[in-house]
Amino acid sequence: MLSHTLILEIGIAVLLVALVGLLANKLRFSVIPFFILIGMVLGQHAPTFGAVDLTFTESKPFIDFMGRLGVLFLLFYLGLEFSVGRLVKSGKSIVSGGLFYVLLNFFSGLFIGWMMELPFKEMMVLCGLMTSSSTAIVAKVLTDLKRTANPETEVIMGMIMFDDLFIAMHISFLSGLILTGSTSILAVAGTSALALTFILTFLVLGRKLVPAIDKVLQDKTSELFVLIIFSLLFVIAGFSETIHVAEAIGALMAGLVLADSKYIKKIEGMVLPYKDFFGAMFFFSFGLSIDMYSLGGAVGWGALAALITVMVNVASGYFATKFSGLKPRNAVDIGFTLSARGEFSIIMANIGKAGGLLPVVQSFVVVYVLLLSIISPLLTKESKNIWNALSGTSKEVKPVRKKLSDLEALSELNKNAQS
Repeated sequence: MLSHTLILEIGIAVLLVALVGLLANKLRFSVIPFFILIGMVLGQHAPTFGAVDLTFTESKPFIDFMGRLGVLFLLFYLGLEFSVGRLVKSGKSIVSGGLFYVLLNFFSGLFIGWMMELPFKEMMVLCGLMTSSSTAIVAKVLTDLKRTANPETEVIMGMIMFDDLFIAMHISFLSGLILTGSTSILAVAGTSALALTFILTFLVLGRKLVPAIDKVLQDKTSELFVLIIFSLLFVIAGFSETIHVAEAIGALMAGLVLADSKYIKKIEGMVLPYKDFFGAMFFFSFGLSIDMYSLGGAVGWGALAALITVMVNVASGYFATKFSGLKPRNAVDIGFTLSARGEFSIIMANIGKAGGLLPVVQSFVVVYVLLLSIISPLLTKESKNIWNALSGTSKEVKPVRKKLSDLEALSELNKNAQS
Protein backbone atom coordinates (compact mmCIF):
# COMPACT_ATOMS: atom_id res chain seq x y z
CA MET A 1 0.00 0.00 0.00
CA LEU A 2 1.40 3.39 -1.01
CA SER A 3 1.95 6.05 1.63
CA HIS A 4 -0.34 9.09 1.52
CA THR A 5 2.80 11.29 1.71
CA LEU A 6 4.50 9.72 -1.33
CA ILE A 7 3.78 12.57 -3.77
CA LEU A 8 4.68 15.14 -1.10
CA GLU A 9 8.03 13.43 -0.45
CA ILE A 10 8.89 13.33 -4.15
CA GLY A 11 7.87 16.97 -4.45
CA ILE A 12 10.13 17.94 -1.54
CA ALA A 13 13.00 15.94 -3.04
CA VAL A 14 12.66 17.74 -6.38
CA LEU A 15 12.38 21.10 -4.59
CA LEU A 16 15.56 20.47 -2.60
CA VAL A 17 17.42 19.44 -5.74
CA ALA A 18 16.22 22.63 -7.44
CA LEU A 19 17.33 24.78 -4.49
CA VAL A 20 20.87 23.39 -4.40
CA GLY A 21 20.96 23.74 -8.19
CA LEU A 22 20.15 27.44 -7.80
CA LEU A 23 22.91 27.73 -5.21
CA ALA A 24 25.40 26.06 -7.54
CA ASN A 25 24.47 28.42 -10.37
CA LYS A 26 24.78 31.40 -8.02
CA LEU A 27 28.31 30.26 -7.19
CA ARG A 28 28.94 29.55 -10.91
CA PHE A 29 29.86 25.98 -10.08
CA SER A 30 29.07 22.46 -11.27
CA VAL A 31 25.74 21.23 -9.91
CA ILE A 32 26.78 17.56 -9.69
CA PRO A 33 28.55 17.65 -6.29
CA PHE A 34 25.66 19.69 -4.86
CA PHE A 35 23.10 17.09 -5.98
CA ILE A 36 25.16 14.28 -4.43
CA LEU A 37 25.82 16.15 -1.18
CA ILE A 38 22.16 17.04 -0.55
CA GLY A 39 21.28 13.38 -1.05
CA MET A 40 23.97 12.27 1.39
CA VAL A 41 22.94 14.80 4.04
CA LEU A 42 19.27 13.79 3.82
CA GLY A 43 19.82 10.11 3.15
CA GLN A 44 20.05 7.89 6.18
CA HIS A 45 20.37 10.31 9.06
CA ALA A 46 17.90 13.10 8.27
CA PRO A 47 15.26 14.09 10.84
CA THR A 48 11.52 13.55 10.44
CA PHE A 49 9.17 16.53 10.58
CA GLY A 50 5.63 15.35 11.27
CA ALA A 51 4.42 13.33 8.29
CA VAL A 52 7.42 14.31 6.17
CA ASP A 53 10.29 11.82 6.30
CA LEU A 54 13.45 13.46 4.91
CA THR A 55 15.17 10.09 4.68
CA PHE A 56 12.66 9.45 1.86
CA THR A 57 12.10 5.87 3.00
CA GLU A 58 8.70 5.50 1.29
CA SER A 59 9.63 7.36 -1.89
CA LYS A 60 13.18 6.06 -2.29
CA PRO A 61 12.23 3.24 -4.73
CA PHE A 62 10.57 5.83 -6.99
CA ILE A 63 13.49 8.22 -6.66
CA ASP A 64 15.85 5.36 -7.50
CA PHE A 65 13.76 4.58 -10.57
CA MET A 66 13.94 8.21 -11.67
CA GLY A 67 17.70 7.98 -11.21
CA ARG A 68 17.73 4.88 -13.38
CA LEU A 69 15.87 6.81 -16.06
CA GLY A 70 18.46 9.54 -15.63
CA VAL A 71 21.22 7.13 -16.64
CA LEU A 72 19.29 6.16 -19.77
CA PHE A 73 18.66 9.76 -20.81
CA LEU A 74 22.25 10.82 -20.08
CA LEU A 75 23.66 8.04 -22.27
CA PHE A 76 20.98 8.47 -24.93
CA TYR A 77 21.74 12.18 -25.20
CA LEU A 78 25.48 11.46 -25.34
CA GLY A 79 24.83 9.12 -28.27
CA LEU A 80 22.84 11.84 -30.05
CA GLU A 81 25.78 14.26 -29.59
CA PHE A 82 28.41 11.73 -30.60
CA SER A 83 29.74 11.54 -34.14
CA VAL A 84 32.20 8.95 -35.36
CA GLY A 85 32.83 11.21 -38.35
CA ARG A 86 34.00 14.00 -36.05
CA LEU A 87 36.44 11.67 -34.35
CA VAL A 88 37.90 10.56 -37.69
CA LYS A 89 37.99 14.15 -38.93
CA SER A 90 39.87 15.28 -35.83
CA GLY A 91 42.75 13.16 -37.02
CA LYS A 92 45.63 11.23 -35.60
CA SER A 93 46.40 13.79 -32.89
CA ILE A 94 43.07 13.19 -31.12
CA VAL A 95 43.37 9.40 -31.26
CA SER A 96 46.96 9.49 -30.04
CA GLY A 97 46.18 11.91 -27.21
CA GLY A 98 43.06 9.94 -26.28
CA LEU A 99 45.00 6.68 -26.22
CA PHE A 100 47.59 8.11 -23.82
CA TYR A 101 44.77 9.51 -21.69
CA VAL A 102 43.02 6.14 -21.42
CA LEU A 103 46.21 4.17 -20.77
CA LEU A 104 47.61 6.50 -18.12
CA ASN A 105 44.31 6.71 -16.23
CA PHE A 106 43.59 2.98 -16.53
CA PHE A 107 47.01 2.05 -15.15
CA SER A 108 46.60 4.56 -12.33
CA GLY A 109 43.41 2.66 -11.46
CA LEU A 110 45.37 -0.60 -11.44
CA PHE A 111 47.93 1.02 -9.13
CA ILE A 112 45.33 2.30 -6.65
CA GLY A 113 43.47 -1.04 -6.75
CA TRP A 114 46.73 -2.89 -6.06
CA MET A 115 47.54 -0.53 -3.18
CA MET A 116 44.06 -1.11 -1.71
CA GLU A 117 44.47 -4.89 -2.20
CA LEU A 118 41.16 -5.14 -4.02
CA PRO A 119 39.93 -8.32 -5.75
CA PHE A 120 39.99 -8.43 -9.55
CA LYS A 121 36.36 -7.41 -10.13
CA GLU A 122 36.58 -4.43 -7.79
CA MET A 123 39.87 -3.43 -9.40
CA MET A 124 38.31 -3.46 -12.88
CA VAL A 125 35.49 -1.20 -11.67
CA LEU A 126 38.08 1.12 -10.11
CA CYS A 127 40.03 1.28 -13.38
CA GLY A 128 36.88 2.20 -15.28
CA LEU A 129 35.65 4.90 -12.93
CA MET A 130 39.14 6.46 -12.78
CA THR A 131 39.34 6.55 -16.59
CA SER A 132 35.97 8.15 -17.29
CA SER A 133 35.93 11.93 -17.54
CA SER A 134 32.64 13.76 -16.98
CA THR A 135 31.34 15.05 -20.31
CA ALA A 136 28.69 17.11 -18.51
CA ILE A 137 31.15 18.96 -16.24
CA VAL A 138 33.73 19.48 -19.00
CA ALA A 139 31.16 20.98 -21.36
CA LYS A 140 29.81 23.27 -18.63
CA VAL A 141 33.29 24.46 -17.57
CA LEU A 142 34.35 25.24 -21.13
CA THR A 143 31.12 27.17 -21.71
CA ASP A 144 31.24 29.09 -18.41
CA LEU A 145 34.88 30.09 -18.93
CA LYS A 146 34.17 31.06 -22.56
CA ARG A 147 36.86 28.72 -23.86
CA THR A 148 34.83 26.93 -26.50
CA ALA A 149 36.74 28.72 -29.28
CA ASN A 150 40.19 28.07 -27.77
CA PRO A 151 42.57 25.88 -29.83
CA GLU A 152 42.88 23.27 -27.06
CA THR A 153 39.09 22.81 -26.79
CA GLU A 154 38.89 20.75 -30.00
CA VAL A 155 41.58 18.45 -28.59
CA ILE A 156 39.74 18.18 -25.25
CA MET A 157 36.43 17.25 -26.89
CA GLY A 158 38.15 14.80 -29.22
CA MET A 159 39.86 13.07 -26.28
CA ILE A 160 36.52 12.88 -24.46
CA MET A 161 34.94 11.25 -27.51
CA PHE A 162 37.75 8.69 -27.59
CA ASP A 163 37.34 8.12 -23.84
CA ASP A 164 33.57 7.64 -24.24
CA LEU A 165 34.21 4.92 -26.81
CA PHE A 166 36.51 3.15 -24.37
CA ILE A 167 34.04 3.54 -21.50
CA ALA A 168 31.26 2.02 -23.61
CA MET A 169 33.42 -1.04 -24.22
CA HIS A 170 34.53 -1.21 -20.57
CA ILE A 171 30.95 -1.08 -19.29
CA SER A 172 30.16 -3.99 -21.61
CA PHE A 173 33.12 -5.88 -20.18
CA LEU A 174 32.01 -5.11 -16.60
CA SER A 175 28.50 -6.32 -17.44
CA GLY A 176 29.91 -9.66 -18.53
CA LEU A 177 32.28 -9.85 -15.58
CA ILE A 178 29.95 -8.74 -12.79
CA LEU A 179 26.26 -8.76 -13.69
CA THR A 180 26.14 -12.31 -15.08
CA GLY A 181 27.74 -13.76 -11.97
CA SER A 182 30.13 -15.80 -14.11
CA THR A 183 33.33 -17.02 -12.53
CA SER A 184 34.81 -18.77 -15.55
CA ILE A 185 37.16 -16.72 -17.74
CA LEU A 186 35.60 -18.31 -20.83
CA ALA A 187 32.10 -17.39 -19.67
CA VAL A 188 33.11 -13.78 -19.04
CA ALA A 189 34.91 -13.61 -22.39
CA GLY A 190 31.84 -15.07 -24.10
CA THR A 191 29.52 -12.51 -22.50
CA SER A 192 31.89 -9.66 -23.39
CA ALA A 193 32.10 -10.94 -26.97
CA LEU A 194 28.29 -11.07 -27.08
CA ALA A 195 28.17 -7.45 -25.90
CA LEU A 196 30.68 -6.39 -28.55
CA THR A 197 28.76 -8.27 -31.23
CA PHE A 198 25.52 -6.64 -30.09
CA ILE A 199 27.08 -3.16 -30.29
CA LEU A 200 28.64 -3.64 -33.73
CA THR A 201 25.58 -5.40 -35.19
CA PHE A 202 23.24 -2.79 -33.78
CA LEU A 203 25.31 0.06 -35.21
CA VAL A 204 25.46 -1.50 -38.66
CA LEU A 205 21.82 -2.58 -38.89
CA GLY A 206 20.44 0.33 -36.89
CA ARG A 207 21.90 2.96 -39.19
CA LYS A 208 20.26 1.24 -42.18
CA LEU A 209 16.90 1.55 -40.43
CA VAL A 210 17.23 5.31 -39.94
CA PRO A 211 15.43 6.21 -43.23
CA ALA A 212 12.51 3.99 -42.18
CA ILE A 213 12.45 5.61 -38.72
CA ASP A 214 12.50 9.06 -40.32
CA LYS A 215 9.55 8.07 -42.48
CA VAL A 216 7.61 7.02 -39.37
CA LEU A 217 8.49 10.29 -37.63
CA GLN A 218 7.50 12.45 -40.60
CA ASP A 219 4.68 14.94 -39.93
CA LYS A 220 3.83 13.40 -36.56
CA THR A 221 2.33 15.40 -33.71
CA SER A 222 4.61 16.19 -30.77
CA GLU A 223 2.78 13.59 -28.68
CA LEU A 224 3.38 10.78 -31.18
CA PHE A 225 6.93 11.97 -31.81
CA VAL A 226 7.78 11.65 -28.10
CA LEU A 227 6.09 8.24 -27.84
CA ILE A 228 7.98 6.84 -30.82
CA ILE A 229 11.39 8.07 -29.65
CA PHE A 230 10.86 6.94 -26.06
CA SER A 231 9.59 3.53 -27.13
CA LEU A 232 12.76 3.01 -29.18
CA LEU A 233 14.93 4.12 -26.26
CA PHE A 234 13.32 1.90 -23.62
CA VAL A 235 12.88 -1.19 -25.83
CA ILE A 236 16.51 -1.09 -26.99
CA ALA A 237 17.84 -0.44 -23.46
CA GLY A 238 15.59 -3.14 -22.01
CA PHE A 239 16.57 -5.69 -24.67
CA SER A 240 20.29 -5.06 -24.08
CA GLU A 241 19.77 -5.76 -20.39
CA THR A 242 18.17 -9.15 -21.17
CA ILE A 243 21.37 -10.29 -22.93
CA HIS A 244 23.52 -9.05 -20.00
CA VAL A 245 24.67 -5.87 -21.72
CA ALA A 246 24.22 -2.86 -19.43
CA GLU A 247 21.02 -0.97 -20.23
CA ALA A 248 23.11 2.22 -20.36
CA ILE A 249 24.94 0.82 -23.39
CA GLY A 250 21.61 0.08 -25.07
CA ALA A 251 20.59 3.71 -24.49
CA LEU A 252 23.91 4.89 -25.93
CA MET A 253 23.43 2.71 -29.01
CA ALA A 254 19.92 4.09 -29.53
CA GLY A 255 21.34 7.60 -29.44
CA LEU A 256 24.16 6.74 -31.85
CA VAL A 257 21.68 5.35 -34.37
CA LEU A 258 19.27 8.28 -34.14
CA ALA A 259 22.18 10.73 -34.45
CA ASP A 260 21.95 10.13 -38.21
CA SER A 261 18.26 11.04 -38.33
CA LYS A 262 17.25 14.17 -40.23
CA TYR A 263 15.16 15.02 -37.16
CA ILE A 264 18.21 15.03 -34.87
CA LYS A 265 17.75 18.65 -33.73
CA LYS A 266 14.10 18.02 -32.84
CA ILE A 267 15.03 14.84 -30.96
CA GLU A 268 17.78 16.64 -29.02
CA GLY A 269 15.47 19.50 -28.10
CA MET A 270 12.83 17.04 -26.93
CA VAL A 271 15.20 14.87 -24.87
CA LEU A 272 17.22 17.66 -23.23
CA PRO A 273 14.67 18.58 -20.48
CA TYR A 274 14.22 14.90 -19.57
CA LYS A 275 18.00 14.44 -19.47
CA ASP A 276 18.42 17.43 -17.18
CA PHE A 277 15.58 16.49 -14.82
CA PHE A 278 16.16 12.76 -14.50
CA GLY A 279 19.95 13.29 -14.58
CA ALA A 280 19.65 15.52 -11.51
CA MET A 281 17.56 12.84 -9.77
CA PHE A 282 20.22 10.27 -10.68
CA PHE A 283 22.89 12.14 -8.72
CA PHE A 284 20.46 12.83 -5.87
CA SER A 285 19.44 9.16 -5.63
CA PHE A 286 23.10 8.16 -5.63
CA GLY A 287 23.67 10.51 -2.68
CA LEU A 288 20.69 9.01 -0.84
CA SER A 289 22.26 5.55 -1.09
CA ILE A 290 25.45 6.67 0.67
CA ASP A 291 25.95 6.68 4.44
CA MET A 292 28.25 9.68 4.92
CA TYR A 293 29.53 8.21 8.20
CA SER A 294 30.91 5.22 6.29
CA LEU A 295 33.28 7.25 4.10
CA GLY A 296 36.12 7.47 6.61
CA GLY A 297 38.10 4.54 5.29
CA ALA A 298 37.89 5.77 1.70
CA VAL A 299 38.83 9.43 2.21
CA GLY A 300 42.59 8.87 2.06
CA TRP A 301 42.42 6.58 -0.96
CA GLY A 302 39.96 8.84 -2.77
CA ALA A 303 42.17 11.88 -2.17
CA LEU A 304 45.29 10.03 -3.36
CA ALA A 305 43.47 8.80 -6.46
CA ALA A 306 42.24 12.35 -7.20
CA LEU A 307 45.80 13.69 -6.96
CA ILE A 308 47.15 10.96 -9.25
CA THR A 309 44.32 11.59 -11.73
CA VAL A 310 45.20 15.28 -12.01
CA MET A 311 48.89 14.44 -12.48
CA VAL A 312 48.40 11.79 -15.17
CA ASN A 313 45.83 13.94 -16.97
CA VAL A 314 48.32 16.79 -17.21
CA ALA A 315 50.80 14.25 -18.56
CA SER A 316 48.26 13.09 -21.15
CA GLY A 317 47.63 16.75 -21.97
CA TYR A 318 51.37 17.15 -22.60
CA PHE A 319 51.34 14.27 -25.09
CA ALA A 320 48.22 15.70 -26.74
CA THR A 321 49.92 19.07 -27.25
CA LYS A 322 52.90 17.33 -28.84
CA PHE A 323 50.70 15.45 -31.31
CA SER A 324 48.48 18.42 -32.14
CA GLY A 325 51.15 21.11 -32.34
CA LEU A 326 49.78 23.19 -29.45
CA LYS A 327 51.91 25.15 -27.00
CA PRO A 328 53.20 23.34 -23.87
CA ARG A 329 51.12 25.63 -21.62
CA ASN A 330 47.98 24.10 -23.15
CA ALA A 331 48.89 20.83 -21.39
CA VAL A 332 47.60 22.14 -18.06
CA ASP A 333 44.41 23.46 -19.71
CA ILE A 334 43.73 20.02 -21.19
CA GLY A 335 44.77 18.06 -18.11
CA PHE A 336 42.86 20.11 -15.55
CA THR A 337 39.70 20.19 -17.69
CA LEU A 338 39.69 16.43 -18.31
CA SER A 339 40.22 15.64 -14.61
CA ALA A 340 36.52 16.16 -13.86
CA ARG A 341 34.73 12.99 -12.83
CA GLY A 342 30.97 12.50 -12.55
CA GLU A 343 28.18 10.53 -14.21
CA PHE A 344 30.13 7.65 -15.80
CA SER A 345 32.19 6.97 -12.68
CA ILE A 346 28.97 6.63 -10.70
CA ILE A 347 27.37 4.42 -13.37
CA MET A 348 30.26 1.96 -13.13
CA ALA A 349 30.22 2.05 -9.33
CA ASN A 350 26.51 1.23 -9.48
CA ILE A 351 27.29 -1.78 -11.68
CA GLY A 352 29.60 -2.94 -8.91
CA LYS A 353 26.87 -2.38 -6.34
CA ALA A 354 24.36 -4.35 -8.42
CA GLY A 355 26.87 -7.20 -8.63
CA GLY A 356 27.35 -7.27 -4.85
CA LEU A 357 30.95 -6.06 -4.85
CA LEU A 358 32.67 -4.67 -1.77
CA PRO A 359 31.00 -1.50 -0.35
CA VAL A 360 34.38 0.27 -0.32
CA VAL A 361 33.97 0.87 -4.07
CA GLN A 362 30.84 3.00 -3.41
CA SER A 363 32.56 4.93 -0.63
CA PHE A 364 35.64 5.46 -2.79
CA VAL A 365 33.70 6.81 -5.77
CA VAL A 366 31.82 9.30 -3.57
CA VAL A 367 35.04 10.85 -2.24
CA TYR A 368 36.77 10.64 -5.63
CA VAL A 369 33.92 12.20 -7.65
CA LEU A 370 33.19 14.91 -5.09
CA LEU A 371 36.84 15.99 -4.94
CA LEU A 372 37.41 16.07 -8.69
CA SER A 373 34.03 17.61 -9.56
CA ILE A 374 35.00 20.48 -7.24
CA ILE A 375 38.75 20.73 -7.83
CA SER A 376 38.82 20.28 -11.62
CA PRO A 377 36.73 23.40 -12.46
CA LEU A 378 38.78 25.47 -10.01
CA LEU A 379 42.08 24.29 -11.48
CA THR A 380 40.80 24.89 -15.02
CA LYS A 381 39.79 28.44 -14.12
CA GLU A 382 43.26 29.18 -12.72
CA SER A 383 45.22 27.13 -15.28
CA LYS A 384 47.01 30.16 -16.76
CA ASN A 385 48.18 31.40 -13.35
CA ILE A 386 49.26 27.89 -12.33
CA TRP A 387 51.25 27.50 -15.56
CA ASN A 388 52.94 30.87 -15.01
CA ALA A 389 53.87 29.85 -11.46
CA LEU A 390 55.22 26.45 -12.49
CA SER A 391 57.15 27.71 -15.50
CA GLY A 392 58.44 30.86 -13.82
CA THR A 393 56.75 32.99 -16.47
CA SER A 394 55.78 36.45 -15.33
CA LYS A 395 52.28 37.64 -15.99
CA GLU A 396 51.71 39.40 -19.25
CA VAL A 397 51.96 43.16 -18.80
CA LYS A 398 49.16 44.85 -20.65
CA PRO A 399 50.17 48.06 -22.42
CA VAL A 400 48.96 51.17 -20.63
CA ARG A 401 46.45 53.04 -22.70
CA LYS A 402 47.35 56.71 -22.91
CA LYS A 403 44.70 59.34 -22.55
CA LEU A 404 43.99 61.72 -25.42
CA SER A 405 45.44 64.63 -23.40
CA ASP A 406 48.69 62.68 -22.92
CA LEU A 407 48.96 62.02 -26.66
CA GLU A 408 48.33 65.71 -27.47
CA ALA A 409 51.01 66.77 -24.98
CA LEU A 410 53.48 64.26 -26.47
CA SER A 411 52.72 65.60 -29.97
CA GLU A 412 53.34 69.17 -28.81
CA LEU A 413 56.70 68.19 -27.30
CA ASN A 414 57.74 66.55 -30.58
CA LYS A 415 56.86 69.70 -32.51
CA ASN A 416 58.86 71.88 -30.11
CA ALA A 417 61.84 69.53 -30.35
CA GLN A 418 61.76 69.64 -34.16
CA SER A 419 61.57 73.45 -34.17
